[in-house]
Amino acid sequence: MIDKIHRRTVLVDTNVIIEAHRTDTWRALTGGYRVETVEDCVIETQTGFQLRRPEQSIAFSQLRASLATEHQVDDRQRADLLLRIEGIALDRGEESLWAHALGRADEWILCGPDKASLRCGTRLGFRDRIVSLQKLLEGVGHNPRIALNSHYTKKWLDAALFEVLLAEEPSATAKPQIHKDK
Repeated sequence: MIDKIHRRTVLVDTNVIIEAHRTDTWRALTGGYRVETVEDCVIETQTGFQLRRPEQSIAFSQLRASLATEHQVDDRQRADLLLRIEGIALDRGEESLWAHALGRADEWILCGPDKASLRCGTRLGFRDRIVSLQKLLEGVGHNPRIALNSHYTKKWLDAALFEVLLAEEPSATAKPQIHKDK
């Protein structure tokens, strides 16, 4: 499974970017995978910075340089997503990240620990493409010196996905709803 993960693009949300910087694991993550995100997530890393501890500070230009790609998402892509996930409230970065993911045809995986994001992925039929930060770091042989917060662990993700799956039935068994630009 780990070799298969290395061949996939990893889409990350704002929380993962912040946690990887807090735990000094961002370099291991971006060195081991093709890490991509959306512009809204990059912007979110810069909001509230004055309330963060120094280890959670993220240099805007360095972040952009470390990403394989930073995608822009338009209102049409977000609207397409929102029609498919009625009743799930995502923040702007998560919304843009899932809207972007819907238009991809490759073997991407997504790392983002928010329960609304997990509900979205499950409802869209992408539950098997959601991965924890811990699993990604293990995949590149990196053991963080600073412990990951619980929301970034395999144990938390497994429990949260099970909870979401129960709440989303029967739509949780839907087939992936991939949308290609016309």
